[in-house]
Amino acid sequence: MVRANGAVSLRELARVVQTSEVTVRRDVRALEAEGLLDRRHGGAVLPGGFTRESGFPQKSHLATAEKTAIADLAASFVEEGEAIVVGAGTTTQELARRLARVPGLTVVTNSLLVAQALAHANRVEVVMTGGTLRGSNYALVGSGAEQSLQGLRVSRAFLSGSGLTAERGLSTSNMLSASVDRALVQAAAEVVVLADHTKLGSDTMFQTVPTDLITRLVTDEPPAHDDRAATELQALADQGVQIAVAGASGSQGGDAVPARHQQQRRDVPLPAPRRGQIPGAQAGLRAASMLGGEQAPGGERARVADLRRR
Repeated sequence: MVRANGAVSLRELARVVQTSEVTVRRDVRALEAEGLLDRRHGGAVLPGGFTRESGFPQKSHLATAEKTAIADLAASFVEEGEAIVVGAGTTTQELARRLARVPGLTVVTNSLLVAQALAHANRVEVVMTGGTLRGSNYALVGSGAEQSLQGLRVSRAFLSGSGLTAERGLSTSNMLSASVDRALVQAAAEVVVLADHTKLGSDTMFQTVPTDLITRLVTDEPPAHDDRAATELQALADQGVQIAVAGASGSQGGDAVPARHQQQRRDVPLPAPRRGQIPGAQAGLRAASMLGGEQAPGGERARVADLRRR
């Protein structure tokens, strides 16, 4: 399965061979000892995964239920009439499918998959960057993409990547993709990272977003045995990243999250304003977090909007 797809999750392996994840994890460890694959948190990849990037067909089969739940939760942070940027990736593609229902939205993207997901959304305006097409992930990269983002300013950037650590932040395996992602970050007032638990604790070659620039992480609940992912989440929270968790733990792959795994939001508030942040804007983020995804009374929403404008 790893040779066919480039990567595979332990959960999917356990489902296919009809055994427990504990047994699959032991077998994967033995295969790694023979040099046949490399273990990753929650899965396995072909050897040399630190420098090798899986293509879209391989990534699209990993953690599908988790990505769906993450996209559902991330979409709840987008407000009517906003202007945002959305980077390339399978998780951001799932997010785009949900953004099609947000009226008055403007989405700037370098991803053909994101643009395709929004192509028939009557109330959403899509702005594509320039650049050179990178076929492995259907994204526009290079100097043309970066130059088209100069002078742009939007409220939020939604990005994914290959790995996320508290020490280094978000990273990816491709230099051109990393460069465009950094340009997307520069255009946004806030940065929201979408990363399932298999990416927590993984580090790849090129840094895209340092930890101190990440406003919020939207992820899924790590399995009980995944101590490293849980530790990484706590370390990110300690550095001021707001953590929003989608409750997809235990769900199986598919196009939708089963009813018993509906997403739950748990935000870890920032302990203090970080470097480069305005205290008033910080208060606005705290107030928005306390809303818990529910619609605030008119006075409270007006106060939050006023803080954001400041």
